[in-house]
Amino acid sequence: MGLLEGRKGLVFGVANDRSIACHIAKSYLAEGAACGFPYLPGEKNERRAAKALEEIGVAKPWLIPCDVSRDEDLDAALAATRERFDSIDFVVHSLAFADRAYLKPGMFVETPRAAFAQALDISAFSLVAIARRFKTIMPRGGSILAMTYYGSEKAIPGYNVMGVAKAALEACMRYLAAELGESGIRVNTISAGPLRTLSSMAVGGIDEIFDWVTRKAPLRRNIEAGEVGKTAVYLASDLSSGVTGENIFVDAGYSVVGL
Repeated sequence: MGLLEGRKGLVFGVANDRSIACHIAKSYLAEGAACGFPYLPGEKNERRAAKALEEIGVAKPWLIPCDVSRDEDLDAALAATRERFDSIDFVVHSLAFADRAYLKPGMFVETPRAAFAQALDISAFSLVAIARRFKTIMPRGGSILAMTYYGSEKAIPGYNVMGVAKAALEACMRYLAAELGESGIRVNTISAGPLRTLSSMAVGGIDEIFDWVTRKAPLRRNIEAGEVGKTAVYLASDLSSGVTGENIFVDAGYSVVGL
């Protein structure tokens, strides 16, 4: 019997087969969970998400069009989930966006107001918007999990406004954990080391970051996406029943090294 047998929930953010969300979904499904997959609306995005999920063994994935910057889309996703599952046990938020024109070394100071606001809205506020809605169909409590990165704590060249957004995301996680705990809902983040995802490849200088981690992390390597998936299973399962408000690093130890 899997660690998530009989549990149901949503995994936001499956964009292609390299998405962290896809690897988390693979791990959840292997442990017996039933999942729905909200995706950014559009035929191309739908095809990519469906193909990625089919490659991990989901023959007919339940895909839910949802632009998290639109309240009406989030309301529709909640209604569709309530109709299909009645109640859920977990939500995974693996979402982030910033205008790549400003994700280059030396460009943070040039970030315009609109690009800053958009990054914060999609990458951080969306967690609050999702939690507000989906807590209403988590009567037994459960797990809300979001993905972050070390650039929230330290200035990583080229990460720029995304680092600010991730810092806001982590703060949102802590406040949500404090408020939702009495309902038995645990809220945590995973700070994953760099991976070759669609989002990370938009960051200027990413290849140098991969090389630096390999040379300086205690494990002397970059992580694999499946390692994030395994930690995500832990945070959605009863193994982490006493864990909330935490940011857990899965980064080959890089964050503990002072250089």
